[in-house]
Amino acid sequence: MGGSHNIEVSEFCFEGRFIDFVIKDGYKLKGLMLRTHEGESYIKLAKHLRAAFDLRLPPGTWLQVVGYKKHDLKDGTVTLKAERVMAARSDMRIQMATPVQEPPSIDNAKVKPAKTKATILVCQKSDCIKRGGKAVCQALEAALSDRGLEDQVTIKGTGCMKNCKAGPNLVMPDKTRHSRIEATQVPALMDKHFGDNNLERQSENLREAAIFNAKFF
Repeated sequence: MGGSHNIEVSEFCFEGRFIDFVIKDGYKLKGLMLRTHEGESYIKLAKHLRAAFDLRLPPGTWLQVVGYKKHDLKDGTVTLKAERVMAARSDMRIQMATPVQEPPSIDNAKVKPAKTKATILVCQKSDCIKRGGKAVCQALEAALSDRGLEDQVTIKGTGCMKNCKAGPNLVMPDKTRHSRIEATQVPALMDKHFGDNNLERQSENLREAAIFNAKFF
């Protein structure tokens, strides 16, 4: 009975600049870091938000975050959990009832997300490297260069993806996961994901989503 009385729960609503995502186990999105007037804050994302976020969100993007703050009165720790994340307006304070994808609320003052790069996540732990991970990275870089995609796609090394025996492991921008990838398979894989203007369609979908799918609201 005593434990619950030590926790104080309240709503929070503020805006700040996106710094980076917090990813566990190399690929599991858990939360984000936000810079506000009070400093840097870690904000845990509710489960329905984790699946909706696009990892291509550029650092520096202004966001509005609404959620719950838990204050442990015993040890003084504060935990922030986001239930909504929206694009922030540059000319006013947070507007809680304005989802970013609703056309009536969007005007010229809205901060538009910059064109961002798609990200390919590649496991860099020893097991995947031993199974050809380094060659896969080199093949990915060559494939991007051959297709003129260096300014549209970036390769990011990660920690263990918890599938060591099936390495090398990688995750494409659309969150499709591939295991036991060989360097010789990379060109076909790139054509599958980025051929026939597929990348352009992905970028358009990102803009239309305006950060994330807000169907949950």
